[in-house]
Amino acid sequence: MTPMTPMTPMNPMTLTCTRLTPSEFPSYVDELGNLLVDVVRGGSSLGFLHGLTPHEATAWWRDYVGPSVERGGMAVWVAVDKEETGRCLGTISLAFVDKPNGRHRAEVVKLMVHGNARGTGLGRTLLATAERAAADEGITLLVLDTETGSPAEDFYRKAGWEQTGVIPDYAADPAGVLRPTTLFCKRLEPAKPAGDRQE
Repeated sequence: MTPMTPMTPMNPMTLTCTRLTPSEFPSYVDELGNLLVDVVRGGSSLGFLHGLTPHEATAWWRDYVGPSVERGGMAVWVAVDKEETGRCLGTISLAFVDKPNGRHRAEVVKLMVHGNARGTGLGRTLLATAERAAADEGITLLVLDTETGSPAEDFYRKAGWEQTGVIPDYAADPAGVLRPTTLFCKRLEPAKPAGDRQE
């Protein structure tokens, strides 16, 4: 594992957390790919295994996530520190439901914070940003899953999320070992009726 370079504390005035438009998204796929590689290398379970290359990670963002962003099925935020030469330090996404009976809910996916930015509160900022945006879209229910026994469980509980269950042997961790996943949900007060989302 490559040692991580220590990072000076982030200046909140230089940190921006921005939802990417379909036209902006392609220019961030390389940075998002590098972020994904860093987080998987750090041991987080995000659907990928150790050995993930920047090329593979970038291709996943471009070819899998990109079309969903383009058609409005997914919203992606990036956290960029201007003092870190614009490096992407974190991201979070919301996956919307396109079926008529599920437009009141969305799934929080791919919440990632670069190893050098852990412990700075960036994860909480990203999660709160996605929650507010979901409420603004008329979403009343958010769901997510995370590896059982990981630090993320406590993170979500402290953020007001409710544990709803555990599925055994749900997915392999980066080392290829099957692990259970814990399901969480959070109810929101909508700012506007569900289904008014801009496509």
